[in-house]
Amino acid sequence: MRHLTAVGKIARQAAGRARWADEAELAGRLHDLGKYGDLFQARLRGVESGLDHWSAGAVIAAADPSLRSLAAALAVEGHHIGLQPANLTAVRRRLNAGNLVSNHPLRLRLTDPDFSRLRERARTEGLDLEPPVTRVFERAGPPAHSAAAMLDVRMLFSCLVDADFLDTEAHFEAEADGKRYRDPGPELAVTEALSALDHYMETSVRASSAAGAGVASVRSALWSSATDAANEQQGAFTLTAPTGSGKTLAMLKFALEHARHHKLRRVVLAVPFLSIIEQTARIYGRVFADFAPNYVLEHHSLAGRGTEATRTDAEADKNNPHERQRRLLAENWDAPIVVTTNVQLLESLFSNRPAACRKLHRLMESVILFDEAQSLPHDLAVPTLAALSHLAAAYRSSIVFATATQPAFDSLDGEARKLAVSGWRPHEIVTESAVLFGALRRFEVQWPQPERRITFADVAQQIASIGQQQVLCVVNLKKHAHILVDALRGRFDDGALFHLSTNLCPAHRRHVLDQVRAKLSGNARCRLVSTQCIEAGVDLDFPLVYRALGPLEAIAQAAGRCNREGRLPLPALGRVIVFDPEGEKEDALLRERWRGRYPTFSYWQATEMTRTMLRERGALDLNDPAVFREYYRRLFDLSRPESQNEELRRAIDEMDFPRIAELYRLIDQDAIQLLVPWSQRIGDYETLRHEAEHGIDRHWMTRAQPLAVSIFRPKPDHPVWAWLVSVRFRRGGESDEWFVLDDPQRRLYDETLGIQLPEAQRILIA
Repeated sequence: MRHLTAVGKIARQAAGRARWADEAELAGRLHDLGKYGDLFQARLRGVESGLDHWSAGAVIAAADPSLRSLAAALAVEGHHIGLQPANLTAVRRRLNAGNLVSNHPLRLRLTDPDFSRLRERARTEGLDLEPPVTRVFERAGPPAHSAAAMLDVRMLFSCLVDADFLDTEAHFEAEADGKRYRDPGPELAVTEALSALDHYMETSVRASSAAGAGVASVRSALWSSATDAANEQQGAFTLTAPTGSGKTLAMLKFALEHARHHKLRRVVLAVPFLSIIEQTARIYGRVFADFAPNYVLEHHSLAGRGTEATRTDAEADKNNPHERQRRLLAENWDAPIVVTTNVQLLESLFSNRPAACRKLHRLMESVILFDEAQSLPHDLAVPTLAALSHLAAAYRSSIVFATATQPAFDSLDGEARKLAVSGWRPHEIVTESAVLFGALRRFEVQWPQPERRITFADVAQQIASIGQQQVLCVVNLKKHAHILVDALRGRFDDGALFHLSTNLCPAHRRHVLDQVRAKLSGNARCRLVSTQCIEAGVDLDFPLVYRALGPLEAIAQAAGRCNREGRLPLPALGRVIVFDPEGEKEDALLRERWRGRYPTFSYWQATEMTRTMLRERGALDLNDPAVFREYYRRLFDLSRPESQNEELRRAIDEMDFPRIAELYRLIDQDAIQLLVPWSQRIGDYETLRHEAEHGIDRHWMTRAQPLAVSIFRPKPDHPVWAWLVSVRFRRGGESDEWFVLDDPQRRLYDETLGIQLPEAQRILIA
């Protein structure tokens, strides 16, 4: 009874001002009701197993006329097995006492088939079950706005799951005087945080900036706009500002001022790429360096890397208590500022699993920032916008989509309203964004002539012979980058040629970026060939940028690396040369199709829209937000995001939580991780490889991430498997995700190109 009462109380506290807070408490009081059964007591004595101790509470929540709590029933049922389909037919079939006794879906036995007896035992101990005053589902039948209703269920589920975890953890950490709950994370001290941010801007950014006067003026204007807009009512916002105008810190300024004005509890920043998350986290870490440990909580696969060879959680926690705290806080995002990935945040919003959903209630009363918002896949746009808008409307949160190339997502408002009544009608933080873009013209663009294509050999010749010492070239595919690098090899003997793509492990990419930055700051010769991984958040500044024709937003992102700081003496501008590359001979028959020339079909569609607008206009102004609005509206009319991913849409309409979790994926999940022998960290590779022979654990995987390359899983008969060594988990069982690249001659990991697997053209690097 003490556990059920405590979980109910904690769940209610977690729900805060949510209208269904008392339903969350009811779920807590019911979630382990089956533990009153005689069979469960026998299990505690070690003489029984294979028991279901949760379905009794779920059945009572759903079937008792005085309770009528479908959301509580779903949460109780799912706190061990995940949220299950919520349509009434499926619920009635699953949560039927007779069916559970005779044909349990998991082949378990109920701890007691007489649920009234369980309830009476609980009542005798003093456990009252009060009907909720307000419920998630106030009427029978499917809800009119399914995405909103499902988010409500997930939020209630989050409160229950986190409460159960916390109270159970406190039980096992018990001391002589009772349960020992973990220390809560630090609170958002918003006044002190703003003071620290303003101080950092004055002493570490503005005082040391080498930016030209024009760039400095635009950054100051953006800072003022973010400050002024923070007093607006809560809801959905866009922040549209030029690349290099200081969006990272301006977003934080808006978030903290907004939190102060509306008395909000935390700031969550989500970024799309691991290649930029650490850069952002480092900046935030410097701003709040004097605050409590883990004031800025990083939650992503590269967070918490250690150098020591850890054996167990307990040993790691003893050696590094701050890392133990980080690990605990990351479980439920109990921190004032959270830096995470789009995958972690958005996939959790559509998950059905307890561990993934556990943190969702922390998004209540928060400012949630999405950097590089143009990266949101269009086939997921409508359900994502619906869920985020409901998060803002129902839970006192504000959402910010920030980018230099703002998608016209508001044109999908009507479709989003079908899933959540709030729709998607954001307010722009920078009301005069066109003025900022106009004031920050740092480059001129040379567009290709219609239908005039160029070979990569000719591009290499131009780059090699041009008088400019520092050149960036961005292409659409890794194989194109390899062709270009091969064509440029041998032309430079001064270490001036660099390559960047996800063929390189993260540590190698950081090393390349450090070298390139040193070359640029020293005004030394530097040629960098890169894929799109450089186009978001990487603060490089080249006077000349080549970009293969692609989606308009990708071209603009590449152009954002050109004269980024505005340091070229006026009236000189940086130059962006857009070229239309010829396909390889083997792709000749597919010249007008996407395969072999572009990463995905949607990427090809966006490229074709760019090509169409170029034919019509002759040139496109990358400094005009209106051009991007027209581009996205036309692209959405062509690609019809609302009609994409129809299977996911049906699953949402049917409220099928497991199917939604399976279908809502920002990236392809069928990938494997390869530990690679990069020469600069060969000692770490050998250490990790040796440890892997004895089994891997979570700490090993965290430490291995900087030396890991992700590839989509090869077919079983592919020859690459001859070089891959599978590893086992330390606690038993073989990993189907992690492998060690067995390359003693170091021939498969090139020091410039990264991983080069046999028949690599048949393997996609994730």
